[in-house]
Amino acid sequence: MRGRSFARGIVAVMALAFACALPRAAAPSKPAARERVIIDTDIGDDIDDAFAVALALHSDELQIDGVTTAWGDTRLRAKLVNRLLRETGREEIPVAQGIVTKPQYPFTQSRWAMKGADPKLKIDAPDFLLQEIRAHPGEITLIAIGPLTNIGAAIDREPATFRKLKRIVMMGGSIRRGYDDANGHAVMHPDAEYNIHMDPAAAQKVFQSGVPIFMMPLDSTQLRLEKARRDQIFHRGTPITNDLRALYLEWGKPTPVLFDPMAVAYAIDPSVCPVTPLHADVDKDGFTREGPGATNVSACLASSAEQFFRFAMPRFLAKPQKK
Repeated sequence: MRGRSFARGIVAVMALAFACALPRAAAPSKPAARERVIIDTDIGDDIDDAFAVALALHSDELQIDGVTTAWGDTRLRAKLVNRLLRETGREEIPVAQGIVTKPQYPFTQSRWAMKGADPKLKIDAPDFLLQEIRAHPGEITLIAIGPLTNIGAAIDREPATFRKLKRIVMMGGSIRRGYDDANGHAVMHPDAEYNIHMDPAAAQKVFQSGVPIFMMPLDSTQLRLEKARRDQIFHRGTPITNDLRALYLEWGKPTPVLFDPMAVAYAIDPSVCPVTPLHADVDKDGFTREGPGATNVSACLASSAEQFFRFAMPRFLAKPQKK
């Protein structure tokens, strides 16, 4: 009996030693936290806003807490966003109508937008933005891709709450490069960029707000979507590419320049557009003037179009996944 017990003990010790020698299975890793974002957009005039929203919808790194509409006929813009969200299966994303202003340019995609629904939210864009910041202080990235009217109003209403934003990633401004010429050649002097120029007073409030600002100016955002890539997207046949094709045709021009999608790309992967810290002020004419002073923005002054499209094209072409 004593011999059998000893043998059993030896076997148990050997089994334990063998088990300890086996490689341990790695503990399941937690999925990376998704970045909370709100997109403030003047979608419906130029076509690049629609591509920016599409890029965000097809980027799993982002949790879109809402879309707010800026400038001009903000109700019609909200209807456009609602239709885009409905047709791509993302009706859960709330849409808030922004402050109405006098439009400066035609709403080129109005016929498509009119088939959308009015926003269900009963608060306007500035109050929605402040509500979300209060609920998630220090967590929200505001992606600003239109004139900054809603954002300036939010600062006026609750400046202390507004400062609890995590950061602003914006398409706007012109530091050392203006709008390309008619042939697509770079013009190496700053211009009054549209998003800043439409409401310089609001832009001044944003630049002075104390919230970290990551700016994608004209210097790095003049990304031409040439025909070969357009054809890839428009023949893909997914809900989002079908909508982009319809909006492009209603827009009615040949080659889109994807200014706004760079802001979305940077919010996901900053290596797409490396930034330089600098000081910039907004003057009364809507120019963003680089000059001396404490750093208040980080601006991307150059980018690679090829790197951007390597990042963005697979997302534009991806099959949608219901959230």
